[in-house]
Amino acid sequence: MLVALAAVALGACGNKEERTLHGDTEGIYIDVGDLKYQVQISRVLNPTDREDRDYLVDLPADQQLAADENWFAVFMRVENDSDKPERATNGYSIKDTQGNVYKPIAMGPKNVFAYREAVLQPKDILPLPGSPAASSTIQGSMLLFKIPVANFQNRPLELRIPPPRGGGPTGTVDLDV
Repeated sequence: MLVALAAVALGACGNKEERTLHGDTEGIYIDVGDLKYQVQISRVLNPTDREDRDYLVDLPADQQLAADENWFAVFMRVENDSDKPERATNGYSIKDTQGNVYKPIAMGPKNVFAYREAVLQPKDILPLPGSPAASSTIQGSMLLFKIPVANFQNRPLELRIPPPRGGGPTGTVDLDV
């Protein structure tokens, strides 16, 4: 009888959905809180490139590049697979292997590609379907960072995705540079 109870108890453990908190590469879904976060792509942006200029619309006036800096964009997709509304995080950061931490630049309201913190209803996705960010070939909302060129050597750069209300583990993704 005890063996049968133990077997049932162990079998029930197998029903637990596995959570992923770290991605060794982009494209992997990371479970943070009750939401799934996915880096669609990350890349250096060139302000003189026609396509990249569209991503740099409505930059704050105090955010200009120094000669030794690059714009670095991370395009995110967030899904709410739960049955209740959930807030997507806004506490992203990038950390390099030397311990340097970079925070995203707050973009103005005219930037249609910028990531905006939001409450996602059940089954909702960010970027919102039909939005310019969702309709682009990347299909992700942009987080924009200013990173010194020399610090791109401090790889891997790690995107940190904290839970929106503080409690719980932080998800991480190694970014392609």
